[in-house]
Amino acid sequence: MSSMDARLEPYKRKMESSLEVYAKELAGIRAGRADPALLEPIKIEAYGSLLPMNQVGTVSAPDPRMLTVNVWDKDLVKVVEKALRDCGANLNPVIDGQLVKVPIPPLSSERRQELSKLAGKYSEDAKVAIRNIRRDAMDFVKALEKNDEIGEDEMKRLSDGVQELTNGFSKKVEVMLQSKQQDITQI
Repeated sequence: MSSMDARLEPYKRKMESSLEVYAKELAGIRAGRADPALLEPIKIEAYGSLLPMNQVGTVSAPDPRMLTVNVWDKDLVKVVEKALRDCGANLNPVIDGQLVKVPIPPLSSERRQELSKLAGKYSEDAKVAIRNIRRDAMDFVKALEKNDEIGEDEMKRLSDGVQELTNGFSKKVEVMLQSKQQDITQI
């Protein structure tokens, strides 16, 4: 959108937030290839609070079938290993000094289908969130017109702007979904 009306900016930011949440959900889906983002949702109990994995060590993917966590504090190595084992992602970490190696098992075709469906569900949830924001924005535009703050032409222009925003964000969701589904099926 070339010159978006400033009154629509809060709705654009909400749609961007929904897209960010969706991107994080997709990153948590293991596509068979080792990706450090796979470990992002896992929290480690350390120093009296729950910390994300990347705050207790360096997460890297030295090859397509292996993730490693170089734990900074040697006292946390066992805690990291236990968190990885218990996260529900079917991971079997191995401790090597302060390095925790996480082999990534290959995906079965059934598991690929499950992950593809899960990505689709996340996609639909993101689209629903975007449509709900669209509805709120349209209600806002209608209220402006009802209160005689804008005319009919301005209402049409703002409504078109809301629809253009919605279409743009929905398209981004689709592109992200296609990319993730390709990742799931390729390896």
